[in-house]
Amino acid sequence: MFQPLNTKTTILHIESRQTRTKNRQFEIFLECQGSKDSVSSISNVLHQNPLIQEMAVVGEKEASKKEVWFPSHISDLDRCTHLITKFEPDLDYNHPGFSDKTYRQRRKIISDIAFDFKQGQPIPRIEYTQSEIKTWGHVYRQLKNLHSTHVCWEYLYNFELLEKEGIYSPDNIPQLEDVSAFLRRKTGFSLRPVAGLLSARDFLASLAFRVFQCTQYIRHGDKPEISPEPDCIHELLGHVPMLADPTFAQFSQELGLASLGASDEDIEKFATLYWFTVEFGLCKQGGQLKAYGAGTLSSYAELKHSLSEAPQRLPFDPDTTAVQEYKDDDLQPIYFVVESFEEMMDKMRQYSLRIRRPYEVHFDPYTQSVQILNSKDMLHQQTRALRTELDNLQRAIDRIQCLTMAA
Repeated sequence: MFQPLNTKTTILHIESRQTRTKNRQFEIFLECQGSKDSVSSISNVLHQNPLIQEMAVVGEKEASKKEVWFPSHISDLDRCTHLITKFEPDLDYNHPGFSDKTYRQRRKIISDIAFDFKQGQPIPRIEYTQSEIKTWGHVYRQLKNLHSTHVCWEYLYNFELLEKEGIYSPDNIPQLEDVSAFLRRKTGFSLRPVAGLLSARDFLASLAFRVFQCTQYIRHGDKPEISPEPDCIHELLGHVPMLADPTFAQFSQELGLASLGASDEDIEKFATLYWFTVEFGLCKQGGQLKAYGAGTLSSYAELKHSLSEAPQRLPFDPDTTAVQEYKDDDLQPIYFVVESFEEMMDKMRQYSLRIRRPYEVHFDPYTQSVQILNSKDMLHQQTRALRTELDNLQRAIDRIQCLTMAA
């Protein structure tokens, strides 16, 4: 946070994204805290800037009355493209690609592909360079050397399955369309190309539709061991094998549904919990610590560090973890540990039930839409569908019991 000019107004949050409107390059959202006069003063100054073509100010009273928008159909994910301008190679001088013009141009080309993507289209294929494939292969081999000792069973099973099906190998970067087809067969999840670091609200909302937003560019080759931003090494080698697990896929969608319509405060806490679990969580399996978080699973430096004596490890408690500060530009100083993978999911589910919002939601897989359960007719419809499913399960249980008794 910082205070611009002498207006005693604090900028709490800033987001930008590339606009699809002609003759404009970016859309920028600022959340400010200050008096009405100070905000008006800043607005007047910005209006005089010739680079700003259009600006709108939403007052606190108007904003408080406005309901939080969320996608109601999978096609609405075309609107969930708000990027956080952090660790961008064009903006952050600490980024390994900051002074590499070729890398920056390459990133822009791949990012533009994601900006132009529409839900339902085939994911455009990227012809990766030899340099990019070399970086992928280096990270791939380094990580595989640690799999038997450092990663959880669920991850290892699905990673090996991806290799057996010829989708993963150290000598070829998988195309998102091929990986997405694999996930659809396994758990109903699909991938969608994204241009960079997505806002927490948009990212979580996508999970509600079993859609995972996935980058297509590769981290810079000068720092392959760890990346402070998402890249396709992180997404494909970290997240995808876990999303191929049916239990974890169901859990991920539940997190997404729980985020819809939540307040900014709850989204921030939810994102922090996601960071310390799905991104950097550790669990116990067979009496040993294992990594299940994608940020750890996709970085051989992080993976070695996480199970070493260097970091602090704490028991996972959602209320405590949700307000824990975290480091997003280097190795993690703190990891949260659960007794089992299932324990983490159960605790996260219980926490999500306490998120307050004026309604509950339901995902309809047939129409790929989210329905607000705010009427008796809607509740009766869902009850009938649930009763049918329960009847089918009961018949299956009875049949198994009869077969067992006959044997």
